[in-house]
Formats: sequence, C-alpha cells, structure tokens
Amino acid sequence: MLSDIQIAESCKLKDIREIASKLGLGEDDLELYGKYKAKIRCGKFSPKAKLVLVTAINPTASGEGKTTVSIGLADGMAKLGKKVCLALREPSLGPVFGVKGGAAGGGYAQVVPMADINLHFTGDLHAITAANNLLCAMTDNHIFRGNRLGIKKVLFHRCMDMNDRALRDITISSEAGRMKGCTSYERKESFEITAASEVMAILCLARDLADLKKRLGNIIIGVNERGEYVYARQIKAEGAMATLLKDAIEPNLVQTLEGTPAIIHGGPFANIAHGCNSVRATYAAMTYADYAVTEAGFGADLGAEKFLDAKCRIAGIQPDCIVVVATVKALKLHGGADKSKLSECDTEALKRGLPNLLKHVENMRDVYKKPVIVAMNRFATDTPEEIKAVEVACEEAGAKAVFTDVFLKGGEGGKELAREVIAACDTESQLSFAYDLNDGIKKKIEDIVVKVYGGDGATYSEQAEKAIEIIERSGVTGLPVIIAKTQYSLSDDAKKLSRPTGFKVHVRDIIYKGGAGFIVAIAGDIMLMPGLGSVPCAEKIDIDEDGNITGLS
Repeated sequence: MLSDIQIAESCKLKDIREIASKLGLGEDDLELYGKYKAKIRCGKFSPKAKLVLVTAINPTASGEGKTTVSIGLADGMAKLGKKVCLALREPSLGPVFGVKGGAAGGGYAQVVPMADINLHFTGDLHAITAANNLLCAMTDNHIFRGNRLGIKKVLFHRCMDMNDRALRDITISSEAGRMKGCTSYERKESFEITAASEVMAILCLARDLADLKKRLGNIIIGVNERGEYVYARQIKAEGAMATLLKDAIEPNLVQTLEGTPAIIHGGPFANIAHGCNSVRATYAAMTYADYAVTEAGFGADLGAEKFLDAKCRIAGIQPDCIVVVATVKALKLHGGADKSKLSECDTEALKRGLPNLLKHVENMRDVYKKPVIVAMNRFATDTPEEIKAVEVACEEAGAKAVFTDVFLKGGEGGKELAREVIAACDTESQLSFAYDLNDGIKKKIEDIVVKVYGGDGATYSEQAEKAIEIIERSGVTGLPVIIAKTQYSLSDDAKKLSRPTGFKVHVRDIIYKGGAGFIVAIAGDIMLMPGLGSVPCAEKIDIDEDGNITGLS
C-alpha cells in the first residue's frame, strides 16, 4: 500500500475557494495562503451545528487512529449528504520529528496539503513561540534594568516547538556593569514545548482579539517580595504579544482528501495542556455547517475530560454525541498481549483489555451524560471472534460498536459510523460535569481522579500544597482544573494498563495560569518538555532535489 504522504500527494486538491463555498464563504472572507490554504477572516459567530466529539481509549504502541476516524467520519457524513465541517488541532513539530512522523490522519482519511499542515502550515505555532518568548525577554529585561516591580521569582518560562530535553533545566545570566544603572543576575530557567505553553492555551480559548489581549495581560510572570503575583500587563507586554498573534488567532481552512472542509487551528497537547483545538475554530465549524466534528487529544481521561469540564464551560458549548475510538490490537495490548503477536487471535487478552474501553464509555455516558458510539478501526487481522467480543461488551455497556474502514476506504468506509452518529445526535441530552467549579482545588482534582480515572484520590507534594495555599489565599476561585499526567494509563503510572483500581494520583506541582483561566496540576513524572526517542522520526524524514518529501506519515 502507498504511504500516507504518497496517498496525499497523489490526490488532486480543490482550490480552497471552492472548499470555502461549501460553507457559504466567499473570497472576501478569506486570507489566501496559496491555492490550498486560507485563514478565515470571520466576524461574529453563531454556533448552531450538531457537535460531535471524537475521543479514544488510552493510547498504545499500536495506535488507535482518532484523527483518522474523525476525518473518515466527516467524509462519511458528507457522502450521506450532510453539510459537515471538521475542527481539528494543528500538529506540533515535536511529535512530527519525534514519535509520530505526522498528525494529519492516515490512509485515505487525511487532511491536505499534508506536508504543509505537518510542517510550518500558516505559521501559527511560530507566532505563538515568538509571543511567548517576547514576554520572557521583556521580563528579564525588566529585572535587568532595575526590577521596579520587585520580581523575586519568575514563573513564566520560554518555549519552542521541538522536543529538546536539554532545555528542561538551564541557567541564564545577564552580564551587567557594561550598562550604567543595570544589575547583573543569574537564575534558573526552563523551556516548555510550545504546545504546553500558556500562550497556546490562550490563543485556543480566546473568543476574539480583545479577549486575547486581555488574557495575555493576565499571564502571571512571577511573584514579588510580598508574595504577590506580577502580571504581563504590568510590564506592558500584552499589546506587542497580541500584535504578533493578530494573524494566528484566525482559523485555518483546508480540506480532506475527499474535499470536506476542515478547520485546523491551535495545537495544545492533552497530556500536558488542555488538548483541544481553538474555540474560534469550533465556533466557525458550528456556524458554517450543520454538523461539526472535532477531536480531543489522547484518551478520554485527558482530552475529552478537559474538553467537557473546561472548554465546554469556557465556550458555552456541548457535544451532541461522543465517539470513543479503539482497535482490537490496542485492546489486546491493554490486556497484556505480546506486541509481536497482535495479529494472532487472542480473545483472552482482548477481554482483559476491554475494561479500558468500557471505563471511557462509562465516563462519557454516566459522568457526562452524553450518547456514546464506539468506533473500532478495523484491521484485516481482526477475527470474527474478536469482533463479536467487542460488540457484545459494548452492547452490554450501553454503546453501539461500529467497525470502520476509513483508513482503506475513506468516507465510504465511514458511512455506517456516520449513520449511527447522526442518529445519536438527535437524542436529547444535557451535559453534566465531573466537578463543581465552586469547589476547592483539591476537591476538583480528587473528583476527576475518582469519577474519571477510577482511582482513590490524590496525594500532594509539599510544593503543590504550598502552591494551593498561595492561590487560594490570593482569592482565586471558580476555575477549571487541567491535570497533566501520562496518556498511557488511567492512573499517573504509565505501566498500569487496562482499568487499574486502588491507586492514588500524586500531584507534584500546581500552576495557576491567569491568562488561560485554569489551574494546572502536574501529576506523576510527566514532563512539559518532551525528549526525542532513541530513533526519532526525524531520521527517516527527507527531501530530494526535486522537493519531494518522504517519511512523513
């Protein structure tokens, strides 16, 4: 079979103006980036479409294909005559050159131009990185030139859109004495990957340019000698930062291989950030189509939880149906199967792994009160016995399991799933939440751990305890909580697969993101700056003298 990039480059793309016309948009509504990409220059949004959230089980080495299913589902809806639009996240260069090699779907369910989307696209992530690091430069310059605000500890860190573990902990210094009236200083600094930065979160949560600027001004850059927060607006940084982001805030329009409109905007990770595409992108898809298909990163314990408990509250939206993606191979891995033998029939390992899928289904149905469809990415090696075991288990859990062939057949392979999703969207439901916004930080965290993860609560480091005390003493209340933890397990231990019980999540730090408007709880050994593996995907990505790219997949 052709590779993903060979499939993508063999496809004849439609002019982006033709794609825009499917959404009722004209050329005056677009800022063109060549023939196949455009920024949507939109005014007011009126979200009205049925919203479908695609999530998944905890990921495994075999892959689940959440983005692929999202794209195939949208193409399947389009084949059924529905006016549909995708709303997805932009890939980060970190995973592209690290573990994924690309993040634009797969097989015959892709968004294109694939190489552009995976690489520099329209420059959004570069603009976010620049705005973030401008604030860092202005903060250090403020301290260097006298520190009028009395900043004692800097809390806001630099970022870059690449996996670079060497930048996790560094020392920076300013050589003084050369400039009259300036004071030399040295301090510890660290880099986060751009996808984990607060500026990324702000771009994805801002409703408009005014909201963006206000949120940027509310970023906490440090604390002073009195233990009070110091904000970006106090060093007058928000205007310049917003200027750098004036184009990046506008959603990007591209297309699927089958010409379905796709809005791709924002790229926060779900394990260390809030894991959802921008509010503006979701609003746009819900304004210009009758069905909007969006996805949330990693498993439903991370991306979907944050989408439902945080983004839905902030944006005032809710999904009409939730799709949970899995594969037989991935479930067998959760059941302890040998990775080298996943193509062999193993119903016992499958049954041991099924509780992971069923826990996510249970959460979406019982905690959040939403209709759930299970989408199983079909493999040729799936046996009738294994397929039957999944269908029976899902039926007993109150969810329909649909085996899809979108990787090989595109929208045609997604039509059955599309029919089930459309029917589920017509079911009346009202979103419930895992925690009360008015509760304390610890109560919110523990509600997520108990209700969503299936654990017994949380423990806290001395550093986390102190951070909670400072936040609550400052009068900060009523904010969502974003838990940063491993994506591989419902717990904070990546080795605890399937559906672990009897565990507690250890919170080692708490960070108040004043601009984004949420509290981050860092759990287990999760890192905000990932590293490259022993054989990073960058080693196989190449380009020839004619400009043909290989290795992106």
